Amino acid sequence: MVDAILSPILEQLISMAVEEAKEQVRLVTGVGKEVKKLTSNLRVIEAVLHDAEKRQVKEERVRLWLDQLRDACYDMEDVLGEWNTARFKLQIDGEDDHENDALVPKKKVCSFFPTASCFACKPLVLRRDIALKIKEINETLDDIAKQKDMFGFVVNVTNERADQRVPSISSIDESEIFGREKEKNELVDRLLCEGSKEQKGPSIISLVGMGGIGKTTLAQFAYNNVDVERNFEKRTWVCVSEPFDEFRIARAIIESLKPGYAKDLVEFQSLMQHIEECVAGKKFLLVLDDVWNEDYYKWEPFYKCLKNGLHGSKILITTRKDKVARTMRSTNVISVNVLSEIECWSVFEQLAFFDRSKEECEKLEIIGRQIVRKCKGLPLAAKTIASLLQSRNTEKEWQNILESEIWELEEVERGLLAPLLLSYNELPSKVKQCFTYCAIFPKDYDIRREELIELWMAQDYLSEKGPKEMGDIGEEYFNILASRSFFQDFYKGYGGEIYKCKMHDIVHDFAQYLCSNGCLTVEIHSGEQSTISSFGETKILHLMLTLHRGASVPIPIWDNVKGLRGLRSLLVESGEYSWSNEILPQLFDKLTCLRALKLEVREQGLYTNFIKKIPTNIEKLLHLKYLSLFGQKKIEKLPETLCELYNLERLNVDHCKNLRELPRGIGKLRKLMYLHNEGTDSLRYLPAGIGELIRLRSVRKFVVGGGYDRACSLGSLKKLNLLRDCRIRGLGDVSDAGEARRAELEKKKSLLKLGLHFGHSRDGDEERAGRRENEEDEDERLLEALGPPPNLKKLRIDEYRGRRNVVPISWFMSLTNLRFLFLFGWRNCEHLPPLGKLPSLEYLEIEGMKSVKRVGNEFLGVESDTDGSSVIAFPKLKHLTFWVMNALEELDFETAIKREIIIMPRLSSLTIWSCRKLKALPDHLLQKTTLQKLHIRRCPILEERCRKETGEDWPKIRHIPEISIG
Repeated sequence: MVDAILSPILEQLISMAVEEAKEQVRLVTGVGKEVKKLTSNLRVIEAVLHDAEKRQVKEERVRLWLDQLRDACYDMEDVLGEWNTARFKLQIDGEDDHENDALVPKKKVCSFFPTASCFACKPLVLRRDIALKIKEINETLDDIAKQKDMFGFVVNVTNERADQRVPSISSIDESEIFGREKEKNELVDRLLCEGSKEQKGPSIISLVGMGGIGKTTLAQFAYNNVDVERNFEKRTWVCVSEPFDEFRIARAIIESLKPGYAKDLVEFQSLMQHIEECVAGKKFLLVLDDVWNEDYYKWEPFYKCLKNGLHGSKILITTRKDKVARTMRSTNVISVNVLSEIECWSVFEQLAFFDRSKEECEKLEIIGRQIVRKCKGLPLAAKTIASLLQSRNTEKEWQNILESEIWELEEVERGLLAPLLLSYNELPSKVKQCFTYCAIFPKDYDIRREELIELWMAQDYLSEKGPKEMGDIGEEYFNILASRSFFQDFYKGYGGEIYKCKMHDIVHDFAQYLCSNGCLTVEIHSGEQSTISSFGETKILHLMLTLHRGASVPIPIWDNVKGLRGLRSLLVESGEYSWSNEILPQLFDKLTCLRALKLEVREQGLYTNFIKKIPTNIEKLLHLKYLSLFGQKKIEKLPETLCELYNLERLNVDHCKNLRELPRGIGKLRKLMYLHNEGTDSLRYLPAGIGELIRLRSVRKFVVGGGYDRACSLGSLKKLNLLRDCRIRGLGDVSDAGEARRAELEKKKSLLKLGLHFGHSRDGDEERAGRRENEEDEDERLLEALGPPPNLKKLRIDEYRGRRNVVPISWFMSLTNLRFLFLFGWRNCEHLPPLGKLPSLEYLEIEGMKSVKRVGNEFLGVESDTDGSSVIAFPKLKHLTFWVMNALEELDFETAIKREIIIMPRLSSLTIWSCRKLKALPDHLLQKTTLQKLHIRRCPILEERCRKETGEDWPKIRHIPEISIG
C-alpha cells in the first residue's frame, strides 16, 4: 500500500525537476542535488516494498519500518503540494496580469515563485523553507533506506497485476442462503408462534454466533419470509452496533414506523412515549441487529414501551455474545454454528465457479475443496476467498492461494483473517489504499458510492490513466472491492447502478487493523470528553466525528494531540451539534494538511446550531481538494479567500438554502471539477468566472440571466467542454437564441446528463420577474439552439412554454442513446412528442402537462396510414409514469393502424398519479406478462375500475405481482 503513495511522489519529483531546469530556476543552491538523492532513495526502497508489505502481518518490526516510511512519504507529499501550488498560483497570476495588461504594467518575473502575497510569505523565505524540508526528509529517508538492509527483503522482480480482469459484480449482490435448514425453520416457527396468553409483552428471540457466521443473513431471510411478513402488521429493522445509542435507536424505530416524525422529538421520554403510541394495539416484529449492550438498564425503557404491542409481537436480536442475549431477557436463544463442509462448498462454488465451463470447474474442484476446508465453516470466509478466486483461472494460481503461509497465522478469529488477507494482498496497491480508507466510517455506516469515490480522489488515490477519467477509475476500484466481497448490502437506483453499500463488521475491523489507527471514528455525546486525546503521539490521518445532541466540537484536541496535525480528512456529519465562533478559525489554523473537509448537516433538529459564516482564514488549507458544506442553511455567502484554494476539486453547497452568491473570484479555482449546488434556493446567478473553469465535469445548478452584474451567461458554457452533468436554470430570462448557440452544447462530447429549466432565476416567480414577449416562440428557438450531443443518456426539460411539442426540434430524435427522460410542466403543449421512436429509452416520467387531454398514436411515433412490416414503439421502456395530468382523459392507442405494432415489450413498472379525469388504461398494457408493478393514486375513476375483486379491470391486472391502488 505504501507503494501507492511512493510511486506518484517519484513521478512528481522527476516531472517538477524537469520543469525547474526548463525555467532555469533553483530553490536554493544545492537543491537539485537533494532532489536527485531523494529520488534515488525512493527507488531503492520501492524495489523491496512488495516483500515488505507481505511480511508486515507476521513481523512487527517490518510493520514499524513501513509506518516510518509512510509518514515520510506523507511529509514529502505535503512539501511537493506546497511547491506545486506556488507554481500554479504564479501561472494564474500571470494569466490575470496578461488579461489586465492594458490597465496594469506587466511585471518582470525573476523566480517561479510569486510575490510576497503567496501564502503570506516572502518568496525567499518560502523557497528556503521548502528546500530545508526536502533536506530533512532526505535525512529521514537515509535512515529508512539503511534499516531496510536489516530485513533481507526480496527485490520485486515481477510487475503487479494492476489491470487484472474485474469479475462480474452481479453474482455477489444477493447470494443464496445455503444450508441452515434447521435454523431457518426454527426461527420462522418461533416468529409465527403466538406463545402463551399469560405472557405479557413481546417474546424476545436471540441469534447468537461469532462474527461472519451468518446471523444477519439468517435474520434477513426470516424478516422477508412471506408468512412472517403477513403475520405482522408492522415490521422494523434497526442495526444497533456499538455503542448502544438510545437516542439513535429510538429515532430509527420511530422513523421506520412513522417516517418524518422523529426529527422533532428531542427528549428521550418523548421518544419512548411515541414508540409506545406507535405499537399500541399492533402486532409488530422488531429486529435489532448486531447488539453488544450488556447493561439491562439501557434496554429496559425500550422493553417497557414495547409492551403495548398486540399479543404475538416479537423482538429478534442478533449478537456475538451469550451474555447479551441474557441481558436482553431472551426467551428463546438460537445458536448459529459454522456451516457443514457441504454447505460451505455451496457458498464457495456459487462465486468461485461463476461463468466457468464444466471442464474448468472439474479441473479446479479438488484444490477448491481443500481451500474450503481452511474456511472452517465460516460463510463470510468462503465468500471472500471465492470472490478472489473468480479472477484466477489456472491451477497454479489456486494452488498458490492454498499453500499461502497466511493460513497459519495465529490471530483472533483467524478463520476470517486469512481469507481477507489473501484477498487484500492480491489487490493492486492503489485499491488497497482505497479499501483501508473505508475504516474512517463507523460500523454499519451507509457508504454513499459517489461520495466515497470523491474522497478517494481528494487523497490522490486515483491517478488518471491516459483518456480515463479519475471518476471512472474510482468506479473501477469500487467494483473490484465489491466483487471481492469487501462491500455488501448494496442499494441500487433505477438504472441498476449501486448508490449505497455497507461493510461487514469483520471487514471493517480488518480495515482498521491494516491502517494502524490511521483512520479513526469518534462519537461524542453531550457533556462527554473526547477520546481522541488518548491517542497522544499516534499519527491520525483521517478522522470522522459524529457529534450527538448537545455535543460541541472540542477545540482543545487540536492543540493537545500532536498526531492530528497531519490530518488529511476531517468528516463531521451529524445533526444537533454546536458550533462556536472560535472553532473554525482555530481549526483552519491548525489543520493545514487537510485534503478533505466535510462540515455537513444531514439530519436537522430543533437544536441544530448551523454554521453562519466561513472564516476568511480558510485560505490556509492550501492542500484542500474536497469541501462539503451540505445542509448548512444559515450560510449566506462564502469568503473571497476561498478562491485561494488553488487545489480545490470539489465544492459541495447542496441545500445551503440561504446561500445568495458564490465568490466573484471563483474563476481562479482552475482545478475545480465538481460544483454541487442543488437546493440552493437563494442562489440567483453564478459569477462570470465560472466560464474559466475548463476542468468542470459537473454543475448541478447553472443559473443564467437574472440581470445581475458579473453574472454568467449561457455563453459562459462555451469553454466547458469536459462537462458530463449540467442542469441549466433561468432560461426564462434568456431571450437571445444566439447566446444559447454560443454555449455550443453539441460540442460537449462527454455530456451525459442535461437539465433545461425554462423558469426564471429571480424570486422563483415569473409574475414578479416579468414575462418576456412572445415567450412561446422564444422557448422554441432556445430549445432548438440548445441541442446536446447525440450520446446524451439523461435529459430533463422543465416549464417549457412552446406551443409546439418537440417534434420540430431537429436534434430531439437524434438522441439514440437516451435512457432517462423527464418532461415537467409544459403548459402549452397539447400533444405529447413521438417518444416511442427513441430506441434506448428505459425510464420516462411525464408530469404537469396541463393541456394534454389525450395520449394516442402520436405518442408511439407510428404513422396510422402507413403499410409495412411490424414496428416496435418504445422498444426498451421499463418504467412509465404519468404525474399530475389534470386534463388527461384518454390514454389509448388505436387498433386501426395498418401495420402490426409491438408496444412497450419490456414494460415492468407503470405509475399513474393524480390523473383525476383518466377513464381507463389500455388493455394491452395491463395484460402484459412483463408488468411487475402497477401503482395508481389519486385517480378516482381508475381506482374504482381496478379495485380488488370487484373492479371492472381487476381480472386484467390480478396477475401483476405488486399492485398498489388508492
